[in-house]
Amino acid sequence: MTLDERGLTLAEVVAAATIIGIGLVGLMIIVPVSSSGLSEGNQLSTATFLAEERLEHVKSAPWTSSPDNDCVGIGPTAAPTVPVAKSCTNGPTTLAAGDVTFGDEPSVAAPYTVYARTVRIHDCAAAPCTGITSAGMRQITVTISYRPLTAAGVAPSDKSVMLTMLVAQR
Repeated sequence: MTLDERGLTLAEVVAAATIIGIGLVGLMIIVPVSSSGLSEGNQLSTATFLAEERLEHVKSAPWTSSPDNDCVGIGPTAAPTVPVAKSCTNGPTTLAAGDVTFGDEPSVAAPYTVYARTVRIHDCAAAPCTGITSAGMRQITVTISYRPLTAAGVAPSDKSVMLTMLVAQR
């Protein structure tokens, strides 16, 4: 058998180019899918961070029985407000009964403008909170909504992250 040193034939070059092309097309299909998965994970982490941040704000809000100071508020179906016959003094801020303590945010501050945040606070004296009935406890639920990115663009519907925590009067 003798070696032919003239190179590759046209058929061999076309076959090799076809095989490489098919492989590259397969990779090009995977790239948008994998990048949308990374983006969705990033958005979920950001939404969780924003929910945890608001939970910490609510948890650290003054709610004491002596002196009577309620800056947590109650609002199981709407933005929480200072209860009737109560007031809220948090540093230089003073709120009267009925004032909103943690309002709904249809667009969180930059750079998180694509996220919406709501806070709902349920009084555990009115109905049990995860099995606990106590006037000194409230259940806080923070919901973050956002429109995720997909391989085809923006998803047709919102996704939500919901975190719940119990807070006790101090």
